[in-house]
Amino acid sequence: MSAKNRRAMAAVMLAVALATLDTAIANTALPSIAADLHAAPAASVWIINAYQLAMVATLLPLAALGDIIGHRRIYISGLAVFTLASLACALAPTLGALAGARVLQGLGASAIMSVNTALIRFLYPAHRLGRGVGMNALVVGVSFAVGPTMASLILSAGTWPWLFGVNVPLGIIALVFALPALPHTATGKHAFDPVAALLNIIAFAALIFALGESAQQASVTEVVIAAAVALVFGALLIRREAGHPAPMLPVDLFRRPMFALSALTAVCSFAAQGLAFVALPFYFETVLMRSQVETGFLMTPWSVVVAAAAPIAGRLSDRYPPGLLGAIGLAILSAGMASLALMPAHPGVLDIIVRMSICGAGFGFFQSPNLRAIMSSAPPERSGGASGIIATSRLLGQTTGAALVALCFGLVGRHGPTLAVTIGAVFAGAASVVSGLRLLAPSHRGAHGV
Repeated sequence: MSAKNRRAMAAVMLAVALATLDTAIANTALPSIAADLHAAPAASVWIINAYQLAMVATLLPLAALGDIIGHRRIYISGLAVFTLASLACALAPTLGALAGARVLQGLGASAIMSVNTALIRFLYPAHRLGRGVGMNALVVGVSFAVGPTMASLILSAGTWPWLFGVNVPLGIIALVFALPALPHTATGKHAFDPVAALLNIIAFAALIFALGESAQQASVTEVVIAAAVALVFGALLIRREAGHPAPMLPVDLFRRPMFALSALTAVCSFAAQGLAFVALPFYFETVLMRSQVETGFLMTPWSVVVAAAAPIAGRLSDRYPPGLLGAIGLAILSAGMASLALMPAHPGVLDIIVRMSICGAGFGFFQSPNLRAIMSSAPPERSGGASGIIATSRLLGQTTGAALVALCFGLVGRHGPTLAVTIGAVFAGAASVVSGLRLLAPSHRGAHGV
């Protein structure tokens, strides 16, 4: 890799780290923010929801726009918006102002995440793409692991606005690296369809809203209406883009078995992760009676081992079929989550750490090969759309997992975390089977060799 490409990769990784850290930091600091702004806990949840809704609703339109005007432009614009929105968050005087700034911040993060994998594809030669996506997974894993700790350190030394203010100098540094180094990728010949973008935004916003409301145990009527809106506008989007050479919702790519199976594997695996990461803190604190600090310590091994395993799996995916590596990793994840569900009534710290590490090893072994499979099974000119599907699959899976945790609490109360982790083991096992099916897909040899 040339020096210029290394600088470009540094810019990409720094921006991805910022977008990932911001989610973990905001979750950790939510009680402090709500108390300082005199906001009710239920209302303060919109600090998180506004960010997630903006991200999910705009991922595919921005990915499609990246294929048209160039991924570099989308990435740099998103980084600039994210940095300015972080400043607005730090200066927000009210909950409403903070939620509005979080919408802009989510839009910037969406632009970053929608094309980051596409840019990596152009920074690494085809035979080393696995290393590139492995590095991406490493940065995400480390950022997710250190997010709560960083939030606690910042809050111990200052007030919550600094959680967002720290993004500003880091965002500027990333821009300094990105402007001269990011590659100029080929632009598309088709025009951007704003009507399709609006239909996409409404469909995905309604879907995430439905999942979020079900997680909050809202009325069935609200959830059903939101789900119906998502289905209707999703159908209208597919109908409008029928025959389009590069649809915003890339249904044409899903006709490729390798792409479709890899995306389904991602949704199932991230649903398993979402079930675990939402349910386990409740289990540690309410069942095992651990403190918040102890809970954070017990959750850390998963992310740390993911970060350690991801680069290794990325290198292996340059030599072995992603379907095989993913199946092995997800089988390990399923076994690890089953072991968590079957823990004794009073497990020791080492018992928990070993089980969490097994889960992290399995998830890390799956993630990089799966990213490589999705990107290499799409044509280079559709890299933006493929990158958008990666981010969308991750968010849909995690949101589904969180909604299922709420259902588990509603069904069995105090035993909800155990049921949720059990369901997560089933999701991981199903994802392992789906991943293995890629070995039978007609294009798996071609995708591996791209």
